[in-house]
Amino acid sequence: MAERISDAEHAVMEVLWDEAPLTAQDVAERVDPQRGWSANTVKTLLGRLLAKAVIAHVQDGRRYLYRPLVARDDYVAGESRRLMDRLFGGKLTPLVAHLAERDELTSQDIAEIEALLRELKQ
Repeated sequence: MAERISDAEHAVMEVLWDEAPLTAQDVAERVDPQRGWSANTVKTLLGRLLAKAVIAHVQDGRRYLYRPLVARDDYVAGESRRLMDRLFGGKLTPLVAHLAERDELTSQDIAEIEALLRELKQ
């Protein structure tokens, strides 16, 4: 994915990742109501996502059906890599150390990391 997506665009993508294809009105109805977005706001965001080529649309009568072109897992992987590269020199260990030093890791988090590491070693 060449262009990054904004937080607002990400909210629209979450709706499309959960269920697609959808019309603009369908998306507007599924976005968190606390955002208070109108259908026009959602249409603007869909237009931006189309321009960034992260979604596609097909005409269905007088409306368009939108669907993601980028899988959620691929997006998360790219954003995770970007974060590690930008803030931690591309290394995971300093990220985990940063979280641990600030008491951001719970006992459950640590147990899950230990289990993952054991699994990766096998």
